[in-house]
Amino acid sequence: MSSLQRISPCLWFNGKAEEAAEFYTGIFPHSRIVQTSYFPEAEKDRHGGVPGSVLTVEFVLDGQTFIALNGGPAFTFNEAISLQVFCDSQKEIDHFWDKLSAGGPVEAQMCGWLKDRFGVSWQICPRHVGDMVADPDPVKASRTLQAVMGMKKLDMAAIERAHAGS
Repeated sequence: MSSLQRISPCLWFNGKAEEAAEFYTGIFPHSRIVQTSYFPEAEKDRHGGVPGSVLTVEFVLDGQTFIALNGGPAFTFNEAISLQVFCDSQKEIDHFWDKLSAGGPVEAQMCGWLKDRFGVSWQICPRHVGDMVADPDPVKASRTLQAVMGMKKLDMAAIERAHAGS
């Protein structure tokens, strides 16, 4: 049975929807594949999919529902949209960074952003980094942003030291 939220992101893949859903649900806690639909024989001329192959996969990542769609090669992911993962510890940052970046392009990694092997952009951030960058003290905010911009994988302790000025 579908668990779709009112707003659920739909991610467009070129034949890798099921592989991506399995990859993501293996990384995040409280995650699962909910249901899979398949291209029907009827209207195969319209949809272009191979009848019986995966059309969509509905999955949940740590409580957030997603749809993975095998839409074909017409569209690809880019940095105009990313998925943010807010972390409470360096251990969480390391876990999500290492798992999601495995097999992804190294050149796409900067200031907490990475691309996974499917081309999806992710931001792996300390939960409180936004508050530090928005600090009413412009000197603290600037030091924090400078620290973040100089990193690939974010180092929570180094960001906190920069914010504090130590």
